[in-house]
Amino acid sequence: MKRLFDIFTSLIILLLFFPLYLLIFFIIWFKDGMPVIHWSKRVGRKRKIFSMPKFRTMSFNSPDVATHLLKNFEDYITPNGKFLRKSSLDELPQIWSVLLGEMSIVGPRPALHNQDKLTELREKNYILEFKPGITGWAQINGRDNISILKKVELDKYYCSNWSIYLDIKIILLTIYKIFKKNDIS
Repeated sequence: MKRLFDIFTSLIILLLFFPLYLLIFFIIWFKDGMPVIHWSKRVGRKRKIFSMPKFRTMSFNSPDVATHLLKNFEDYITPNGKFLRKSSLDELPQIWSVLLGEMSIVGPRPALHNQDKLTELREKNYILEFKPGITGWAQINGRDNISILKKVELDKYYCSNWSIYLDIKIILLTIYKIFKKNDIS
C-alpha cells in the first residue's frame, strides 16, 4: 500500500510541479551553470548506498558533509541556493528516487554516506529496514535543529507507528512547515 501511495503521489507532484521543475532548472543553469542536479551519496534501506538527486544549491568546491556542519556555510551557497533550501524546492528531484523505489515520500531522511554515527544508530534501532523519505517525522519535529540522538528517537517512533494516516499527517505538516520556514538552515 505504501509503494502505491508513493507512486501515485509522485506522479501527481510531477504533473503539478513540472513547470516549476523547468523554471528552477533554467534559473540554476543560467545563473550557476551546470550541473543543475547534485547527486549525493546517501544511505538507503538495509544500508545500501544510492545517489539522491537535489537541485544544486552549493558551489562546486563545497565539502561533502552535512550542511549544518559547515563553519562558513555562506561561502558555499549559490545565489539561488538560499531560497531553494528555505523553500525546500531543492528537494523536488528526489521524486525520481521515489519512482525508482530507492526512497519513499515519507520515511527517515537518508543520511549522507559519511554520517557514520547516525547510520550506526539507525541500524541498531532497525530504522534502516524502512526506505528513506523525502520528508519524515524528524523533519517536522526539528529538522536541522535537533541532535542525532533525537533524530533517531523520532525516526524510531515513525517506524514503530507507521500508518498511511501518519504519512498523510507528515505530508500536511511538512507543507505547513515549509510555508512557515521553520527549522531550516
